[in-house]
Amino acid sequence: MTIKEAQEIVDKWIKEYGVRYFDEMTNMAILTEEVGEVARIMARKYGEQSFKPGEEKELGDELADVMWVLICIANQTGVDLTEALEKNLQKKTCRDNKRHINNPKLKE
Repeated sequence: MTIKEAQEIVDKWIKEYGVRYFDEMTNMAILTEEVGEVARIMARKYGEQSFKPGEEKELGDELADVMWVLICIANQTGVDLTEALEKNLQKKTCRDNKRHINNPKLKE
């Protein structure tokens, strides 16, 4: 599935099952909540915290929740995520094409 297809699928789902998009600020709050759930899993699975009994969730599912809400925000604000990502990659390539290669902290 392409990013464009994902945006179209989410839009279709919202219109068919979700009634309408939540407003932008509600979706921003939901995005923050979902990122927090990813952070919780990361801290427990890869960090030094441990899971509480029955707490473990699937990282992939939580990352997909983040993508879902991010796509919702893009759709309702008219952002073409394919175009935005392409421009962002170009910006990073121009700005950082030597930065990380020359960073002694990243040398093995």
